[in-house]
Amino acid sequence: MTLEEYVRGGGYGKLREVYMKVLVGELELRDPNPPRTLKDMILNLAYTAWYWAVVALVAVTLAVIPLTDAIGVLKYARYVLGTVYVLLLPGYATVEALYPEERSLKPLERLALSIGLSLAIVPLIGLALNYTPLGIRLWPVTIAIALYTLTTATIALYRKYRIHMITLEAREHTTS
Repeated sequence: MTLEEYVRGGGYGKLREVYMKVLVGELELRDPNPPRTLKDMILNLAYTAWYWAVVALVAVTLAVIPLTDAIGVLKYARYVLGTVYVLLLPGYATVEALYPEERSLKPLERLALSIGLSLAIVPLIGLALNYTPLGIRLWPVTIAIALYTLTTATIALYRKYRIHMITLEAREHTTS
């Protein structure tokens, strides 16, 4: 039975019931067409929306920084994006790489660890840059954080793919 058939006509109450059953383990939701290759998984937003959100936030932040001189109104967007970029994204990518399974941490734990790890990682990036000829300036720090975040997010994506494939193989093994 599909999820749509199960909740048809039940409204919010039926959706909440399904959600609670999934949380306690009474109900398991399975994708009828799960991705089989890394490329398929990358292109399937149901599995990788978090990854593309990280990539988009990094790209938009990198684009907004030079535009703030030309378009003054963007300085507020720069403040907001910069805060997310520095205080959340590096830690979030690290948490996703360290704990690739969704059920390993609750959402609030992921958020707290993301902020805490960002507060530890960004100063270490700055410390490392201090000992290079680049120094601690806007663009070297921004690019270093972007490289760290995107590399770690890509590692997390690969680890999530490996877990997905192991789970898929185990599921197929038990049904055959």
